[in-house]
Amino acid sequence: MAGGAQPGADAVPGGVVHALDRASARLNEGLAWAAAALLAAMMLFSVADMVMRGLGRTIAGSYEVIGWMSAAAMALALGTVQRHKGHVAMELFVVRLGHRNRALVEAAMAVLSLALFAVTAFYVTRYGRTLHETGSMSETLRVIVYPWVYVVGIGCFGLALALLVDLLKSLAALGAAMKA
Repeated sequence: MAGGAQPGADAVPGGVVHALDRASARLNEGLAWAAAALLAAMMLFSVADMVMRGLGRTIAGSYEVIGWMSAAAMALALGTVQRHKGHVAMELFVVRLGHRNRALVEAAMAVLSLALFAVTAFYVTRYGRTLHETGSMSETLRVIVYPWVYVVGIGCFGLALALLVDLLKSLAALGAAMKA
């Protein structure tokens, strides 16, 4: 999806798109702060583990804990990255298109991306529920792992919400391009 404001994206300032955009901004900003906290915790844990290893002691399960934290931090940051267009976009092709075709391509990409991550959020959350119901535990530390899976599902939901907003803005831009 192309960065920048899309024409017609805020056609109804008090409408559904605006409300969803504000909700997405708040949710994904909160998730980004949680991701930052997890990154800081992961860094401190890694340093503590290295210091302890230097003193001849190890922290049991450090590989597991760092893996959980990194997966959660990555997942929680997805929506914010989408909102700020911090990902790689294939604009080389899209930039050369007219307004109508560009809006059409952006809407199609938003539909496909939304479908992918809405399904991903659903199945990741369902997998977390399965782990919860079966009492699945980690191999090394023997602790429950389903909360980490739920955190990844929440991150995917934040991304899906950001993609829904992008889709609605793309459709508004497409409508404006069709009228022009």
